[in-house]
Amino acid sequence: MFIDPNVMPCGVIYFSVMRIGSFSALRWVSLFLILGAVALFTLQLVRFSRLRANFPEGMEIAEVPVGGEDRSTSAKQLLEVYSATPVELHYAEEVIHLDPAIAEFKLDLESMLAAADLVRSQQPFWVEFWDYLWGRTPPPASIPLRASFSEPRLRSYLENEIAQRYDQPPIPSIPSVGTVNFQPGIQGTELDINRSVGLIETALRSNSRRVVDLPLSRKNPPRPSISNLEILLKQTVDLAEFDGLVGLYLEDLQTGEEINFAYQQGEDFSTNPDVAFTSASITKVPIMVSTYRRLDENPDSETTRLIEEMIQKSGNDPADWLMERVIDPFSGPLDVTADMNTLGLENTFLAGQFYPGAPLLSVYQTPANQRTDINTDPDVYNQTTSSDIGMLFEDIYQCAEFGGGNLMAVFQEEFDQAECQSMINSLVNNKIGLLIEAGVPDGTPVAHKHGWVTYFGVMNTLGDAGIVYTPGGNYVLAIFIHHPDQLIWEPASELVATLSEAIYNYFNQ
Repeated sequence: MFIDPNVMPCGVIYFSVMRIGSFSALRWVSLFLILGAVALFTLQLVRFSRLRANFPEGMEIAEVPVGGEDRSTSAKQLLEVYSATPVELHYAEEVIHLDPAIAEFKLDLESMLAAADLVRSQQPFWVEFWDYLWGRTPPPASIPLRASFSEPRLRSYLENEIAQRYDQPPIPSIPSVGTVNFQPGIQGTELDINRSVGLIETALRSNSRRVVDLPLSRKNPPRPSISNLEILLKQTVDLAEFDGLVGLYLEDLQTGEEINFAYQQGEDFSTNPDVAFTSASITKVPIMVSTYRRLDENPDSETTRLIEEMIQKSGNDPADWLMERVIDPFSGPLDVTADMNTLGLENTFLAGQFYPGAPLLSVYQTPANQRTDINTDPDVYNQTTSSDIGMLFEDIYQCAEFGGGNLMAVFQEEFDQAECQSMINSLVNNKIGLLIEAGVPDGTPVAHKHGWVTYFGVMNTLGDAGIVYTPGGNYVLAIFIHHPDQLIWEPASELVATLSEAIYNYFNQ
């Protein structure tokens, strides 16, 4: 069959058309896919660029989440959390809001944001983009807080605005009218500024724990003033309806504060010079001091026995024997007097021994017994004042407790602590359960010596002096009472006990 070369068969034509059409569709599909990939790539690149312009997910600055936020927004968040949010202070039941600006609390925003930017851009762009495409996220980053505050400003605020406004001073106890007791005082509160500064600083640097319970210290109520105690003691004398003379000396051994009065029926007598009283057996304390001054070593058994009988049994014969055996067989009383004068106790003397008929070795004129405004008819053989004997007890106490005081200063190496403590022990063992001892709880150590004077069965003068050791403080107490006609034992001794009780209650409220 003959085929014309210029004429193509229909089937061949169709096949060619089909080949041309198929090639064109594939090309367009490929182009479409390529364009789609480019568009998707571009979309992801744009999206990544936008994300990379902000802080990465999971990032925190000063514990504040800033992931996905830009610098400006992050800065606002940080300021809102740290600078705009007050710290809540609790003073007991009171609530105070502290504006961080008061303490000049300032965020170092630029430093923190710069550190965050460094973390954000530490990877090369394309490396980070590649990780982004594969869904690999960087580990969460945390930028620590950087801030400052003014401690002086904070302290000033706490002192002037908080402490002055909310601190409550303790209220001292006061005497109960008509008794020797004291109404309890009320505790006070005081802001602990040093501890508060640290706690508030921690709260200022926290984004969540911004409540502070301010630390407070409790202040126990102080004692009433010692002048109030003096008033109470005189009222006690009045309530007892005692119409004689009371001479009282008290020294607080912690503070050195003193009470020294001579009081009779509402009238105060001068105690400069003090009032002279018959010292009676209380003068055995000066004898004991002079005895220990002359001992070069521990007393032998006989000397120890004599001291114990003189102090604890108030024996007169042991007192005379000690002066003869240890001090001087002829001038013992005068040597005791000289020792007291050397200590500055110019109103205390012993002019003879105790045995009946003992000669008067000297007549002593002292500032106290030369007074003309008041006279207790003191014995010419032995005299003292409440302040003199009180100060002698204070000297013994300072020597025993601290190895110092007037005894050691005046007589230097002639006394040591052990000797003074031995004197204290002897005085503590003088237990009678009356007078000063009767005014304190059982078991309270009282290193004391008592004495009284009777002529023909009539007692006119009664005294007790010593050191009282108590939980609330130690003190020296010397009390003499005198009546020109007669002292009745029970009301007189009870008055001394009541005065002692009032003083113990003052120190131990």
